[in-house]
Formats: sequence, structure tokens, C-alpha cells
Amino acid sequence: MSRLDEFQAYRARMNERILEIGHLGIKRFFNLDTMAYADGALPAKTKELLGLTASMVLRCNDCIDYHILQCVEAGWTDEELYEAFNVALVVGGSIVIPHLRHAVETLDLRRGREEK
Repeated sequence: MSRLDEFQAYRARMNERILEIGHLGIKRFFNLDTMAYADGALPAKTKELLGLTASMVLRCNDCIDYHILQCVEAGWTDEELYEAFNVALVVGGSIVIPHLRHAVETLDLRRGREEK
């Protein structure tokens, strides 16, 4: 099982567990998050790219993994993703470099260029 397979399985399992708690505030936040990425004035595809860039600047590797998977599924090319990586690096500065490494590894794994 690859790192991405493990990530997706863990995320699904724990999201299900969290929603089982039944806390109204948590459920509302999860719904708000889902709805933020739906088509609107901006298409969902663009919103995923924005989410990826923000996740890199905020230095959240789980979020980076999730948004790269969504971006690939939405049809973004590697070159387009590299542009987003560059924006995140410029906005966030050198502290983003470890997360840039993570993002490149995740994209390589998703595209099947590297087995881990």
C-alpha cells in the first residue's frame, strides 16, 4: 500500500468517525468545507488549485495530498500544478520548501512516476 493509499484510507476512516460524533458545529464545518469547493462563480477545478496553493503556504501536508489528488482528478496538468507550487513558494517563502518537496513527491506518486 502506497503512502497515498494509506492517507486516503485513514482520511476516510477518521472523517467517518468524526461525523459519528454527531456534534452540530463539527458537522456544519465539514459541510461548509465541502460546499466551499463546489462550482460557483469560480469552477470547482479552480477552487481545488486555490486550496492546494493555500495548503502549501499554510504548510499542511495532509491538505496538500488531498488537494493534489483532487487537482489531478479535475484535470490540471503537471505544468499547471508547478505554476501553483511556484505561487505558494513565492507567497510563503523558503519555509514552504519542505512542503514543496512533499507536493512534488505526492504528484509523482499519483502520476505513477515513483513507488514508495
